[in-house]
Amino acid sequence: MKLVNSGTYRGGLGIPSYPMNAASDDPVYFAAESDDASAFPMVVLASASPRRRSMLAEAGVKHRVHPAAVDDGELVPGDSTCPQEWVAALAYLKAVSSARTIDDFAFGSKIVVLGADTVCVQDGQIIGQPRDRAHAREIIEQMSNDTHEVLTGVAILDPAGSRRELFVDRSVVTVGAIPDHEIEAYLDSEHWRGKAGAYNITERLAAGWPITFTGDETSIVGLPMTRTLDRVARFFVD
Repeated sequence: MKLVNSGTYRGGLGIPSYPMNAASDDPVYFAAESDDASAFPMVVLASASPRRRSMLAEAGVKHRVHPAAVDDGELVPGDSTCPQEWVAALAYLKAVSSARTIDDFAFGSKIVVLGADTVCVQDGQIIGQPRDRAHAREIIEQMSNDTHEVLTGVAILDPAGSRRELFVDRSVVTVGAIPDHEIEAYLDSEHWRGKAGAYNITERLAAGWPITFTGDETSIVGLPMTRTLDRVARFFVD
């Protein structure tokens, strides 16, 4: 997992400033300050995404799933919307929505709420989850033989509202030519449902799709694990 060239992006939409990485070949690694699992906060995941939950489980992170009452599929960005602001705002809205309905006694005292959202960006156009099979085909054909960005916004909140942190992680993905019969088989599988850009990079690489990327693979999947866990581990450190 690598994150590169961390910078600072100052957005609008009423959300705090947050750092954003720019894809590069020079990695910067983030490590948690403590190896004591008991010191790591309970993570409340404000998402029903099985991929994000699976990544937290595989990392051994103690967590609960408390999905946000925000359907980002119903939200459409305007033509002039900044992609970084959009994805950060969605992550923040998810985290806030979940935090407002949390019972502190049910989850414990040392908890953080984690919201995340992922979009693809090609030629300045924000590409989220496909609406249907025809839209999935359109997205895949648009991305073939071209390069696009993948932006994942992450929001980490204290349910009490005293602390919050946002950042956006950026990767760059290049997709080669995909034969029509492979696109048809993929559409038939319906694995494109619920995925930004209509694909999961880990699945597509395993399937042999001609994909190369710069950045953090887990970020492209939906949650930049190294960077996120480092921020969660440090969240309550004064």
